[in-house]
Amino acid sequence: MLKQRIITALVLLPVALGGFFFLDGAAFALFIAAVVVLGGWEWARLAGFSSQSLRIAYATLVALLLLGLYRMPVLAPWLLGAAVSWWALATLMVLTYPDSSRYWGGLPGKLLIGLLILLPAWQGLVLLKQWPQANGLIIAVMLLVWGADIGAYFAGKAFGKRKLAPRVSPGKSWEGLYGGLASSLLITLLIGLQQGWEGSGLLLALGGAALVVLVSVVGDLTESMFKRQAGIKDSSNLLPGHGGVLDRIDSLTAAIPLFAALLWLAGWGVA
Repeated sequence: MLKQRIITALVLLPVALGGFFFLDGAAFALFIAAVVVLGGWEWARLAGFSSQSLRIAYATLVALLLLGLYRMPVLAPWLLGAAVSWWALATLMVLTYPDSSRYWGGLPGKLLIGLLILLPAWQGLVLLKQWPQANGLIIAVMLLVWGADIGAYFAGKAFGKRKLAPRVSPGKSWEGLYGGLASSLLITLLIGLQQGWEGSGLLLALGGAALVVLVSVVGDLTESMFKRQAGIKDSSNLLPGHGGVLDRIDSLTAAIPLFAALLWLAGWGVA
């Protein structure tokens, strides 16, 4: 298993880095769309589609909606707003699972939820790529999420006692959450000091980073919740040793749209 994980990572890492940082415009949007469409194919399975043809049909719908969003950028702020609302609702769903499953709306509701998870993540990345310090912004949101993951892992291993969401993901603890949050805030603080941020600007950055990290945890738990409901361990076996695409991007699907929305509210992307 470890050998498979290493080989897969060595193959995917240069592809991911090249796509994120060397592609622009339509090529970048298409690259991210390919990842999101694969995520859509996987989500169809979580929603209850066992037929391969139905899963492909849902992935095709995701692709067509992405094309529509690319051609109608005016919808971007509305989509980010919908994403923020969705992740607030998802937080309540995770906290109240399994009781909350009665409100998912069956198969139609699950398919709609998949769109609310996947489409804004694509939109957020496309926006970040268009804004000043584009690659730097993409690196920033990834550092926040990955820093939180690493901090949570070590803090959870060392101090984890109180379960964060035992009915959704028994391995996660409150101590791990605190450790992950502390790691990301430290990263933000160091970057802020290096950039010369002071006073209210630094405080706003720390507050925004905390929100992004917390919602990234909700993203992870949300996928775990739907996998538990579907009775499966991984979203697919597309990535040997790593599971599926959704298993690798679940935290980012939540963090990216909120990160983009906060920057938009701060006037970052306004000409």
